[in-house]
Formats: sequence, C-alpha cells, structure tokens
Amino acid sequence: MAAAQRIVIDNCAIATVDAHDTEYASGHVVLAGHRIESLGAGTAPEGLENVVRRIDASGHLVTPGLINTHHHFYQWITRGLATDHNLFDWLVALYPVWARIDEPMVRAAAQGSLAMMARGGVTTAMDHHYVFPHGSGDLSGAIIGAARDMGVRFTLARGSMDRSEKDGGLPPDFAVETLDGALAATEDTVRQHHDSSFDAMTQVAVAPCSPFSVSTELLRDGAQLARRLGVRLHTHGSETVEEEKFCHELFGMGPTDYFESTGWLGEDVWMAHCVHMNDSDIAAFARTRTGVAHCPSSNARLAAGIARVPDMLAAGVPVGLGVDGTASNESGELHTELRNALLINRLGAHKEAALNARQALRLGTYGGAQVLGRAAETGSLEPGKLADLVLWKLDTLAHASIADPVTALVFGAAAPVTASFVNGRQIVEDGRLLTADEDAIARATRDEARRLARIVAQA
Repeated sequence: MAAAQRIVIDNCAIATVDAHDTEYASGHVVLAGHRIESLGAGTAPEGLENVVRRIDASGHLVTPGLINTHHHFYQWITRGLATDHNLFDWLVALYPVWARIDEPMVRAAAQGSLAMMARGGVTTAMDHHYVFPHGSGDLSGAIIGAARDMGVRFTLARGSMDRSEKDGGLPPDFAVETLDGALAATEDTVRQHHDSSFDAMTQVAVAPCSPFSVSTELLRDGAQLARRLGVRLHTHGSETVEEEKFCHELFGMGPTDYFESTGWLGEDVWMAHCVHMNDSDIAAFARTRTGVAHCPSSNARLAAGIARVPDMLAAGVPVGLGVDGTASNESGELHTELRNALLINRLGAHKEAALNARQALRLGTYGGAQVLGRAAETGSLEPGKLADLVLWKLDTLAHASIADPVTALVFGAAAPVTASFVNGRQIVEDGRLLTADEDAIARATRDEARRLARIVAQA
C-alpha cells in the first residue's frame, strides 16, 4: 500500500463492527487504494505519503457499507400493486405481469433498485432474478451491467423456475424454463460473469426460486452445479405457513428437511425469509452454517410473520438483512431495515431483549458479508479489508440530540449519507449518486412501468 493514493477521514465516530465491536468516539480511517490501511482513535498519523484527499468528518458516524442479501430488482416497475395480499395471492396477481418483462424493463428496474440502495448506504448489493420469459433478451447481462455502471459490489443470484401452471405451480407456462435449459443458462452465467478474486465486483450464485416453483430435480441438480463450479446457492425458504403446508403435502416433510434431502443445507447456502422455523429447523441451519436473509419489511407487508432472528443468532446461524423485491417493499432502502429488524423482532417472544442497535447494525453489515461468503473481504472496518464504508451525517435536527451515534443511526430517522465508498471509489456525495443520473433513472423506470402496464392490459 506504500505507493497507493490515500484518502484520510478524520474527526469521525467509528463503529468498526469487528469481532470485538470496537468503536471510537472520535477517530480516523485511512484508505489506500481499494483497501482500508489503518484506523483508530484520534487524528490520522502525520507524514502519510500520497494523500490525495482529506475529509473532516466531524458530526459523522463511519460504518462498514451496508450489504443487501436478498432482492428482486425487476419488481421496481411493479411497485404499489396487490397491496393487501398474502404471499400466494400476491404471486398469483403479479406473475402474469412479471411474465411480460423484457431486457429494457429489467435494465431500468435494476438501475432504479440499485440507485435507491446505493444512495442509502448500500455498498454490496445482490439480486435474485428468476423470471426469464421466452425471447426477453439478456436479462442477466442487463442486471450485471447496471450494477457495474452504478459502482456497487454485486452478487447476481441467477434464479430459475421450471414448475409452471400446468405442473401445479404459479407462474405462466411461457415464463419458466426447462430443467436442462435453466441449468445450462445458469452455468453459462457463472462462467461468463463470476469473479472469485478477493476484490471481486461481480459474483454469481445458483438460485432456483422456491420449493413451490421449481422441481426437485432442479433443486438437486442446481446444488450439484453450484458445488462443481465453486459458487454459492440461494433460494427462498420457510417464508409462509402455506409453503410449509405445500411441502408436507407434496414431499411428506417440512421445508428444512426437504432442502436437506436435496443438498440445500450448508455453509455455501443462504435462504431468504425463513419465517416459519421450529427449533429443529434452526438447529439444522446452525449445524450446517446455512445463512438467512432476514427481510422484515417484506415479511410484514405480506403478513408472513415474524422470523425468529434472536433464536437464530443465539444458535449461531449467519443472518443478514434483505430489502426483498420492491413489489413487497416499496421503499427499496436497506438502511430502513436496520430499524425495522429491531422493532419488528421486539414484537416477538423476546420482546425488548430481542435485538439492540448494535446487533441490528451487525445484521446489515458483517452479517450480510457472512451470508454472501465475503466476510474476509468486507462487512467490518479492519486494516486490509476492502474500502467499502459510509459516512452518515448525524449532527442535523433529525439526530443531533441523540448522544450515542449507533443508536441515532438505527433508532432514528433515515440518516443522510454524506459519502459512500466502494473499493475506495466514492459513489455518493451529500445524498446524491456520483455514478448515475437519478432523474434520468426515475424517468426511465416510470416509462418502462407504464409500457409494462400497457402490454399487460392488451394481453
């Protein structure tokens, strides 16, 4: 790092979210190239060479960048629909709409989803995309391109469905793939786009959609494919009581046992939601180090229930936070999920002892890095880790009277992002994206949403 250009951040409160939850009331962070070089109490050391920028971060809290572990970008152009439905009714209402998406729609929706997250402190995003209508274009390429242009670190969970209406599933027949087609397209996406290096900006996971939209063969073969290629696995699991009933009726066992029978438990697996988990399920996840993407706002929006996050954490299950698709979380912001995770879990059995502010912040940072398999590279502020971090402004009316900065960030209103860095590159300044035109993205998403609505109406 000796010859790297340095950025020095001084006079900030720091929450490192390292193994000891180290914090500094007033400290410094030094970035060298795309890595964190040093951090600590007081001002940065004198005599540093190649300092290209100094930031006086008085009134700010510096944290690791937020990490989103579950999303569906394409849903950005179908927000505000089916607002009073449970999951299955919501899917029945929206699959006929989603089945008509195409490449320009997906590109615009990805830009909208990414822009909203990035300007709110997300430095690592993911997208679980599983809708590939026939003739819709290069959807994976459009999503990955949007993330690259936005400048965020990104995991594409290349999804798939092969159980359509004719097979007892929910999506229309023309919106699903064949077993062989899904596996071949997924492998091609991994080989074309996955980067396994330490500072990778793009990674790919194998991600059949859910037990009720894919065949047992696709789950089993998908797991084998992922392990042959050395990539992670992602799907939806135990989201609703209806899913649990479906698994018992069709497979003679609950979702967790079914997943284990198809090779879908392990430290290379993470699942979204996991709301309806009994003690045995949580023990199985802990034993196998299977991760969970907790999506509190979406779970509430669809009345799915309250996930047992405190019990998962106590058992040693890796847990991160997810926005989920914006058709079930219209705001699309991960930093609001810190607050919602804390508040909603306090409505559960553990009440006020469920989560505290620092546990919520850990879910949104280091927990997310664990779930995505990148805890060695990001998720905490430590020398040698990637320079993914956020400066939250906490000296305004919204937060200035809260003494503890982590409490202010989690319990308070959504804090303004003064600066967000990914790989040492600043992508947000004073709440505005530096890498994209937000107004142009807003127009594009509105136009594509209207075009989709017209196509659906005509159909």
